[in-house]
Amino acid sequence: MTPPAPPTVLSTTQPEEWFQLLKPRVMSLVVFTALTGLFAAPGDPRLWEGLIAVLCIAVGAGAAGAFNMALESETDALMRRTRGRPTASGRVRKNDALAFGAVLSLFSVTLLGMNASWFAAGLLAMTIVYYAVFYTLMLKRRTAQNIVIGGAAGAFPPVIGWAAATGEAPWQAWLLFLIIFLWTPPHSWALALYSAGDYARAGIPMMPVARGARSTRLQVLLYSLILVPVAVLPAFVGLGGRGYLAVSVAGGALFLLLAWRLYRSRAGDQPDKAEAVGREAALYDVRAEAKPARNLFAYSILWLSALFAALLIEHLPASALECPTCV
Repeated sequence: MTPPAPPTVLSTTQPEEWFQLLKPRVMSLVVFTALTGLFAAPGDPRLWEGLIAVLCIAVGAGAAGAFNMALESETDALMRRTRGRPTASGRVRKNDALAFGAVLSLFSVTLLGMNASWFAAGLLAMTIVYYAVFYTLMLKRRTAQNIVIGGAAGAFPPVIGWAAATGEAPWQAWLLFLIIFLWTPPHSWALALYSAGDYARAGIPMMPVARGARSTRLQVLLYSLILVPVAVLPAFVGLGGRGYLAVSVAGGALFLLLAWRLYRSRAGDQPDKAEAVGREAALYDVRAEAKPARNLFAYSILWLSALFAALLIEHLPASALECPTCV
């Protein structure tokens, strides 16, 4: 007698869990920088085509986030900052997250190639593979330089946006790439300085775990000293105007001040604060000596957003407000 078939198991995953797989906070910055690259490129992109291109880049970034959460579900479960993620908490199964990422990758890359250019689509595909495979699987657990090399994945969106508008990626687009690339280590290591306990428990050799807090603070300062002059460059090569110059100089000066204060502090010398209630509290509720690291981490997001907002505003009137090109 044939045994009865097992009952069909229906997924109880809620829509918001699938949305969280996309890493919406990271996606918002990706959208912003990609949009800047799109409009900073020469010419006036058609509004509809531009919106589709940015949508594809956003979905591609979300696919990379889904892959990352699936591949790191066990590691994320060990860290208080990430243990509430859908895969780490078990609310979304690992294989489902991988399938979700694969579908989104295929959709975003194909649509971008059909709508904009296959060169831009190729860059998007490379970025997804770079983040999911090269960074997540190969670098993150093997080297203290993981975020330096892997940070390239987060720096590609303005280049992809530029390529979607023109079909090419000249040196101006790579200058935007370089700004984000150099911004990533100070931003990420500032967070790592007051989350080192999390990374140590998960076996991830972030710089404070592998080289110590003092070395990390020094490297944050050195990267900041390189980043700030590079961030000013667009104002002198015709890419940014006076508004951008003001934001890059004034904001960069404050960035250097915070980096200097972090270097002179004792952030990361002691174990991070005992777990606070809730993920958000744990992210920002730190010991007094770790506050310089928290301040640089929070300000770095604000300053990068301000830089790209200034560029976007300066390029919007010529490229988006003329009705004949918006059809």
